[in-house]
Amino acid sequence: MSEKVIMLGNEAFARGAYEAGCKVSAAYPGTPSTEISENLVKYDDVYCEWSPNEKVALEVAIGASLSGVRAMASMKHVGLNVASDPLYTVSYIGVNGGLVVIVADDPGLYSSQNEQDTRAVARAAKIPVLEPSDSNEAKEFVKAAFDISEKYDTPVILRTTTRLSHSQGLVELGERIDLEDKPYIRNAAKNVMMPGNARGRHLVVESREHALIHDSCDFAINKVEYQDSKIGVITSGIPYQYVKEALPEASVLKLGIVNPLPRKLIEEFASKVDQLYIVEELDPIIEEQVKSWGIKAIGKDILTVQGEYSANLLKKAIKGERLDIAPAAQVPGRPPILCPGCPHRSTFTVLNKLRIHAAGDIGCYTLGAVAPLSVIDTTVCMGSSISSLHGMEKAKGKDYIKNWVAVIGDSTFMHTGINSLMNMVYNKGTGTVMILDNSITAMTGHQDHAATGKTLKGEETYAVNLAKLCEAVGVKHVYEVNVFDTTLLEKTVKEAVAMEEIVVIIAKAPCALLDKSPVTKQYRIDSAVCKRCGMCMKPGCPAITKKDDGTIVINDTMCNGCGLCETMCRFGAINTVK
Repeated sequence: MSEKVIMLGNEAFARGAYEAGCKVSAAYPGTPSTEISENLVKYDDVYCEWSPNEKVALEVAIGASLSGVRAMASMKHVGLNVASDPLYTVSYIGVNGGLVVIVADDPGLYSSQNEQDTRAVARAAKIPVLEPSDSNEAKEFVKAAFDISEKYDTPVILRTTTRLSHSQGLVELGERIDLEDKPYIRNAAKNVMMPGNARGRHLVVESREHALIHDSCDFAINKVEYQDSKIGVITSGIPYQYVKEALPEASVLKLGIVNPLPRKLIEEFASKVDQLYIVEELDPIIEEQVKSWGIKAIGKDILTVQGEYSANLLKKAIKGERLDIAPAAQVPGRPPILCPGCPHRSTFTVLNKLRIHAAGDIGCYTLGAVAPLSVIDTTVCMGSSISSLHGMEKAKGKDYIKNWVAVIGDSTFMHTGINSLMNMVYNKGTGTVMILDNSITAMTGHQDHAATGKTLKGEETYAVNLAKLCEAVGVKHVYEVNVFDTTLLEKTVKEAVAMEEIVVIIAKAPCALLDKSPVTKQYRIDSAVCKRCGMCMKPGCPAITKKDDGTIVINDTMCNGCGLCETMCRFGAINTVK
């Protein structure tokens, strides 16, 4: 009897890649996809790496596929934007060994800057998309994706969402498939996408699309559940679970492949129900195609294009009813805030004091935009802070940015920030760039990168020296400063923004949650000396609170001993304790 275990969706994706005989996996950490690689690296039969960004990760997987092995790249939806250049072209090239790209969308914006729908990107790139609805399907769909990839000579996208990636389900374990590497055969007409070759390959892509539209009607990953013919629902992925809970009596067509759509299967299902509903989170990708075929259906005219769905939402929208659910517990609101001892708080406290604006980036430090720090004014995407600052300087002149800096994390700098800095140097820009070096990719759960000295497997490797890297691209003024030396940091920032040159300040201190950052001291407030001025509370450290009587105290269970509060106190009321 086969073993069954409970797995996260992301853990199941990793297991599916292992069982499918995948040999190479590359990724850049991005919630909600991060745990796929963190689980896949546990299987010694699969080479796994953190790449500096998603474009590189996909290119690594493409290279492995062309050499004849099954390969995979994993990323979140905005990471697919970074990888879109190779994605669109590998659609023309096709594969040798199977090539699967797992992309995690984020309905509800739990950890992202937008709610884009990966299915729309896949339609434009003409790449098939599979969408599982539970953990066991997550595992099995990876295996199906590799089979489809090799049969139809195409990369395959496996779409997941936050709810599937981070929920648990029962998974039936299988054995790993022992596959021989496919022989590499030189074929420039297929693999070299210069215009003359690409024209011919485009015809192949269109032919492949037609074949998939026809063949996918018989794919086992599509399931038809006929019940009451008064209501029929076409759905896929996690929304299938909501449909089954809200409309248990309805007939359901659960699509396992959502691009291209199995047209004949959909037309047959639609003909057998009185009223057809299409339930899909985010954009009306399925709905618009189905309606274009002349099939009447109800979808986004009663359902939202924003956020996650739920059984309650569907029951209210379709049947005008509400589920009997217990009232939600009333819990106090907790705004997002930097952790106690976070080095970014020290940086932003200095910038706030100097009334400096910051062009921001993607990372924990984006929280520098909220009160009480309120320093970051812009955040667009990975690596955009430096480019945005450069654009401001070119638009408004050097004087305009003398009260601006760009802030970017060490991992994000390695991701795409280095390109922006090179552009700044090349185009004779001026401005101050602060690399907030906390020695890890903190926001997604402490993953290593090219400047930390460890691989995904935990092996020691060369650590890129950020200061030397900046100097190598032409920056003449590079300073490394301990962020908790606020006096030196303030002096360095004031001097840097006054210079009409490019200055890089590497603000260094490890993430407070890293194992290599043990709490060696803590602080307390001497109430007899404290003037209750509130200066120690200005940085917004959650370990410091004010009681109803006005007394300010430090919670010793939260204090990480960073010492920032001590530097803020003018009266010597804050002291260390053993």
